[in-house]
Amino acid sequence: MPSLTSVLGVLDPTSDRAVFRQIADALREAIDKGRFREGDKLPSETELVDHFGVSRMTVRNALSLLQQEGLAVSEHGKGVFVRPRPPVRRLASDRFARRHRDQGKAAFTVEAEAAGSRPEVDSLEVKEERPSQDISARLGSPRKVLARRRRYLLDGRPVEFATSYLPLDLARNTPIAQPNPGPGGIYARLEEMGHRLDHFDEEIRARMPSPAEVRTLQLASGVPVIHLVRTAFDSEGRAVEVCDTVMAADAYVLAYQLPAN
Repeated sequence: MPSLTSVLGVLDPTSDRAVFRQIADALREAIDKGRFREGDKLPSETELVDHFGVSRMTVRNALSLLQQEGLAVSEHGKGVFVRPRPPVRRLASDRFARRHRDQGKAAFTVEAEAAGSRPEVDSLEVKEERPSQDISARLGSPRKVLARRRRYLLDGRPVEFATSYLPLDLARNTPIAQPNPGPGGIYARLEEMGHRLDHFDEEIRARMPSPAEVRTLQLASGVPVIHLVRTAFDSEGRAVEVCDTVMAADAYVLAYQLPAN
């Protein structure tokens, strides 16, 4: 086991940077360089106090800073651990390819398989409701929609929460209104019903999460979210679905493949 001096170094007494920030810098660098890997327990408060020769409060402030940045998570009675959050590469130009639907795979399943992770869906709710003004405008002003809310998990960890809104005249009394719409998901069912998908518009922004989103996605302090609103259009130009998605920003790499000409 390497010594803490070789892993974390020592404090610089000539620096004007606060001591707790120097300690956080050392831990952060060790995490970045893989000296502490995802899921590893960080040195205890006592070990850090002894190594750096500082007060326990100074160490706690350093560890708290790492938690605020989303790099570490505290487990009561066990210690502070490097936060496990392997990113999933989200290939926007491929994830909705028809070949995946033809194979009975929804987009999230495709991403999970590419990442070597186990996909799950929970917190599923399907209900008829009146849409917000924004959703209504995107869908051509229907009076009511079918809303499908669900949370996605990878290897048991929540990574995104999404709500799909579909015009009620399209979705009522169809498999889309069932908790499990079948292989390929709702897009496969829409195409079976004659609404061949033509293109998707996506709007993306980053922001800090609401308290409800923090609870739903079990976010560490300081972790932002990616808010993505996607509108699906069929070959007739009709908007057939709006999906409002909130994703943990440290769970995804958003990758877009752009044509060269």
